[in-house]
Amino acid sequence: METKEKVSGSRRGFMKAGAVAGGSLLFGFSLFGCGKDGKEGQNDRKEKPSETAVGQAATAATEPAGLAHDAFIRIDRDGLVTLIIHKVEMGQGTFTSMPMLLAEELGADLAKVKLEQAPADNSLYADPMLGGQVTGGSTSVRGAWKPLREAGAKVRSVLVQAASQAWNVDQKELSVVGGTIRHQASNRSGHFGEFVDAASKLQFPRTVALKDAADFTLIGKSMKRLDSPAKVNGQALFGIDARLPGMGIAAVMASPVTGGKVTAVDEQKALAVKGVRQVLRIEGAVAVVADNFWTAKQGLLAAAPQFDDGANAGVSTASIVADMAKLSDGAGAVATNKGDALKVLAQEGGRRIDAVYELPFLAHATMEPMNCTVDLRADGCDLYVGTQVPALAQGAAAKVTGLPVEKVKVHNHYLGGGFGRRLEVDSVLQAVAFARLFKGPLKVIWTREEDIQHDMYRPYYYDRLSAKLDRKGMPAAWFHRVTGSSIMARFAPPMVKNGVDPDAVEGAADLQYTIPDMRVEYVRHEPPGVPTAFWRGVGPTHNVFVVESFIDELAYAGKTDPVAFRRALLQKSPRTLAVLNLAAQKAGWGRPLKPIAGRKVGRGVSTQFAFGSYMSQVAEVSVGPDGDVRVHRVVCAVDCGQNINPDGIIAQMEGGIVFGASAALWDQITHDKGRVQQTNFGDYRVMRMNEAPTVEVYIVNSHDEPGGIGEPGTAGIAPAIANAVFAATGKRVRKLPIGEQLKKA
Repeated sequence: METKEKVSGSRRGFMKAGAVAGGSLLFGFSLFGCGKDGKEGQNDRKEKPSETAVGQAATAATEPAGLAHDAFIRIDRDGLVTLIIHKVEMGQGTFTSMPMLLAEELGADLAKVKLEQAPADNSLYADPMLGGQVTGGSTSVRGAWKPLREAGAKVRSVLVQAASQAWNVDQKELSVVGGTIRHQASNRSGHFGEFVDAASKLQFPRTVALKDAADFTLIGKSMKRLDSPAKVNGQALFGIDARLPGMGIAAVMASPVTGGKVTAVDEQKALAVKGVRQVLRIEGAVAVVADNFWTAKQGLLAAAPQFDDGANAGVSTASIVADMAKLSDGAGAVATNKGDALKVLAQEGGRRIDAVYELPFLAHATMEPMNCTVDLRADGCDLYVGTQVPALAQGAAAKVTGLPVEKVKVHNHYLGGGFGRRLEVDSVLQAVAFARLFKGPLKVIWTREEDIQHDMYRPYYYDRLSAKLDRKGMPAAWFHRVTGSSIMARFAPPMVKNGVDPDAVEGAADLQYTIPDMRVEYVRHEPPGVPTAFWRGVGPTHNVFVVESFIDELAYAGKTDPVAFRRALLQKSPRTLAVLNLAAQKAGWGRPLKPIAGRKVGRGVSTQFAFGSYMSQVAEVSVGPDGDVRVHRVVCAVDCGQNINPDGIIAQMEGGIVFGASAALWDQITHDKGRVQQTNFGDYRVMRMNEAPTVEVYIVNSHDEPGGIGEPGTAGIAPAIANAVFAATGKRVRKLPIGEQLKKA
């Protein structure tokens, strides 16, 4: 049971009730004011007003002094609660979980909480865990868990105080339910809006008691998604839906080789296509602008752009992997060193097992292809886009246009899938560059082919592993050398310390298993002409596959059941052990699977700790004579600490498992002559409805700090499937995708 939490205030952490503005009471609170330990955040930046934020929060109002903090709450005289939300909605459920946190402590009716997307502003809306206005890393709930609850509790406090003064009763006699304050003894009640005028004159308390978990009325309960109705009835607007008067719509073709340049374009043929307005050309790409996208595509085909491939024309997957294999022979930067694993591995006696694992480049293939609408004028620039990094997009556009940052406005929309792809601003930069050559608003849309062939890819990884088993068949030493691209070196250089990219080794350097001697190294390799980026979990999606597959190898080598083997190594990791036991129990581990005619069946398991959450998955598969793998059932047990919306957690697990299974079974990005070979869903498969397994999700009832949930499901499914394939066929898959390896065998 949780104890009462005391949240202390600070110069930036406590809130001040603002003046009633435009019929609303505006409250500010600082997401940096209360970190995980309740202390002041490290970014002690100077507070400053934000005309953009206040413009959204209180129409025709003057910002109250000292109110410019990281986010805003508004309550109008009708009792409507509005949360200016600093996170984006890309299917992961933040537009439901965030208001749940606020409404729980505020005592609001969740159905009456309205959301407004925060404008681009790093000084106001930076995430407390990521240090910038970013949605990613499964941090949304983790970062807002206490600050949003604190905000709700403090707003409730001044509203109750205002009601007690109005009714001349003790505050302790008042209750708050569903946006209404009640005094049972006198049978009086009033909604929030009736007290906003009086509350605006009161001071917030510096400390406030947060609810015990036993008293939660929203948190931990399954709630309907607040964004679903608009998405069902068509009212929801994604970036690709932006419409501006006089807007041109552009289809684009970039050099098929990274770094290539445009050498020729047949503008006359393009302009001869009815409806084509203009042909635009920048160094590495061509865009044809028309009245609609289909016409723009036809104009682009007629233009037949030609390119000089440049320095990366000879790049191939084979050459990249050869370079990585050679580089991985050398010592790497040390991420973990416990005992002397190298010495133990070199000793006589015991059984040594060595393996090399490989994971391919992967595209994001979001449902909504990359797009950006730009309205560029002499005095400003408006971006209409769906992005995970609005402030980064704003800064990038300002740099290209030469405008002051405050003159660039980002109108963020729903994202039709992010998965890390929309953490990048390459498509925004391209759209702005084209907009400089076009008079009027311009929407740039990538085709699916352009989207897949000009993605920023999940890195290729080449891993060397060695282990020594003792006489009992248990690991005495463990060595793991990770070789791959460093995304952090580009995205957040200060995070790379002593040559180790923390993302590249996450899930490898921090094993939950107890092994006496352990060493983990990292070797950085940047593939020429292949841009890399985050991909729904990145490091863990790679390392969980490698670690859990190799652990499985060791279990079989030691002639021990894979679940029993893991149990023996998890005695000092009780939460990981608990999810393993739960998944195994629910999956019926140890019981024979029902035979399938003409196919071999098997069951595989994985465990993990990533993004603050503990998880175990059991996959049941069948394998045909031609190597065709079908995943029939997945049992997933997850301990993500205090769950907010169980229905949302289940949805994230289901989506993450399908996403990860698609990649594990079929997907890879390959290069030849500098060009990406895959073009569309015909050769970059996404699991179809009839191929999707039954997914059972079991959530551990925990009141620990919340963990992340958007990415863990993707990481755990690949090893569970690969281990099930081994159980069925005796073939160990050390290189993804699984389907290709089995067909080669």
